[in-house]
Order: sequence, then C-alpha cells, then structure tokens
Amino acid sequence: MAETLFEELKRYVGFSSADEQALVTLHATAKPHFARFARVFYDRILEHEGARQALEGGESQVGHLRGTLQVWMDQLLRGPWDEAYYALRCRIGRMHVRIALPQHYMFGAMNILRQEFNSHIDATYLEQPAALRAARSAVGKMLDLELAIMLHTYREDLLAQQARSERLSTFGQLVGSIGHELRNPLGVIETSLYILRGRPGAVDERTMKHLDRIGDQVGIANRIVSDLLDMIRDRPLHRQEVWLDEVWQEALKAVQRPDTVVVSAEGLTSLPAVQGDAGQLRQVFVNLLDNAVQALEETGGTVSLSAATPEPGMVELVLEDSGPGVSDVIRRRLFEPLMTTKARGIGLGLALVKRIVERHGGSIAYVPRPGAGARFVIRLSLVASEETHAPVPPAG
Repeated sequence: MAETLFEELKRYVGFSSADEQALVTLHATAKPHFARFARVFYDRILEHEGARQALEGGESQVGHLRGTLQVWMDQLLRGPWDEAYYALRCRIGRMHVRIALPQHYMFGAMNILRQEFNSHIDATYLEQPAALRAARSAVGKMLDLELAIMLHTYREDLLAQQARSERLSTFGQLVGSIGHELRNPLGVIETSLYILRGRPGAVDERTMKHLDRIGDQVGIANRIVSDLLDMIRDRPLHRQEVWLDEVWQEALKAVQRPDTVVVSAEGLTSLPAVQGDAGQLRQVFVNLLDNAVQALEETGGTVSLSAATPEPGMVELVLEDSGPGVSDVIRRRLFEPLMTTKARGIGLGLALVKRIVERHGGSIAYVPRPGAGARFVIRLSLVASEETHAPVPPAG
C-alpha cells in the first residue's frame, strides 16, 4: 500500500517506536501536571493583549479551554499515533482555519507547551541523562508533527480559497453580463402587464389571474437579478443612526408567512441605535426570516429573534427557528454563493447576508440548536467601521 501523508511525516522527522515508548513513559509522570501546563499556557495568553482579544468569549471561556488543552496533551503523549490520531488532529487544524486563527499564534502557542514539557523532562530525568535525551527528542518530534499537520490544513484551505476565488471571479463576470441583459426583457414584460391590467373590460377574471401570476414570477426574477448584481458590486453604505426594531418591523412586512408560522421578537426595543445602512440591514432580516419561514412552511413552527448587548459597544442578534436545521455537510459551505438546499432560490441569500454584515464591521455564524432547528448569531458594532473584526481564538 502507498505511504500515507502521516507515515511520510513520521518518517521525515524520524519518529520511531522508541519515541512512542518514550512518550508513553513520560505520560505517566507528566499527566498530573497537565492542569498546571494549561494554566501557564492561558496565563501567558491573557498577558498578551492581541492574543487575549482573540479568545472568543473572553476570560469566561478559559476554564473550558484549559480542559480541552488537557485532553489534547493526554492524546499527544498517550497515542496511539495512527491514522485515527492524524484525522483527529486534522479536524483540530481545520477548526483553527475556520475561526481564522493566524499561523503565528499557532507557532507561539506550541512553543509555550514545548517549554513546559522540557522543563518537566529536565526535572524528572535529572539523574537519567539517556532517558532525558530520549524524552526531549520524542516530544520535539511529536510537536513538530503537530505543527506539520496544522500547516497542512492551512495549505488545504489556501488551495480551496484559490479555487473558490477563481470560481467567484468567473461567476462575477457571468452575472454582470447576464444580469444587465435580463433587465431589459423583464422590463418589457412589466410594462406590458401594466398596460394590460389598465384596460377595464379588456381581460376577464381568469385572464387577470394569469397576469397576476406572471407579475409574481417577474418579481421573483427581478429579485434574483438584484441579488446577483448585489453580490458582485460594492454598493456604498449610506450610514445613519439606525434603530434595529424599526428595521425588523419593515422586514416583517416584506416576508409573507402562513398562519402556522409564529414569529416573535424580544429585546429589540431596548437596543441602542447602530451606525449603518438601514436598507441593507433590512435585507439581512428579510433574507434570514424568509429562509426560516420556508423551512417551516410544511410543518409550521416558531421563529424568534432575541437581541442583547453582551459587552459594551456590541449588539448581538440571535434568530432561531424550530425547523429541521442544517446538516454538517451543508454547514461548512452555508454562506457560499450558489449554496442552497431549497426547492426554489439559487443560494444567494445567506452569502449576501454575510457580505452586508461584514461590511458593517460585524460577523454572522450558524450555531446548531440542541435537538432541531437553526440558529444564526449576528454581532454588530455600535461604532461605525468598514473593516471586519473576526474573533480569533488561540490554539488549544
């Protein structure tokens, strides 16, 4: 059988069965100190302003992250270092990619652990120079393997981004030309419909019904063209003081929903105003609400929007529905253009939502609900900004 990438990496750094044994032996003495290693690790993180800000949720998350890091260290020294181990470490690396963890944080974090392990090894094997050298060598190789695996996931992501950029570039050129060309025939159809409807007695009730249906479909086609064009052009933000409760009420008027779908909201009236484009923020609410309503059309259910200010200068909006939710496979590409699971629509709504939110200096994420249903969390800054500030938790 062909050599796997993990086998090649182990061969490259010279990781042998002797190293495996050295790590297993070290595990017995190091495990009682994992909690201290994790405490030192995150104390160092919190001393650095940039790294501290990267912690999603701030210091309240440190306790959970310390526990996760202890599990990571236990696997590091205990093994087995097989393909399942490699697959698990790749998933961790992809998590770092997904949360946009800069590579320099990853290297710095690994160096802190290297120092702690080496200090423990020096103290434990003070009278055993051969065991000391073996343990230091094994830990060094294993941490180098961890870095290599993580860098491999970054390379995977870079290649995927390049391919995605090429597709989007082609997509943009195609949309730009087709979108403008479609405007003309749609405009002619709208004009003809207006003329026909304006002739009393010229059409009977049955014909008028079909004209109305044609008008509805023309409206849908126009919205699709508008969404396509909005995806490829940078419409300037008309910033002003915006009250999100008013924007939400306007969105409710724009989305048709059956009586079986109950929509509620809380916390919006107490929010301070944000600086943003009211029209584009309304589009965010419309797209998210429309998706939720479509997910509940057959079964009925609830859609709720809650709002809060979890920290100074930040507004958090959480929109939830009781529908089927989103599968793990779809979730990874949820905000990409042309990604859809719906019978109608072409998968531009969430991509446009993400674009608008980020242009307002905010972020949006899909967070699974316990049981079933979808949950979208939007964070908007109360301070006007054209830049995106994505949370960047450190390794561990």
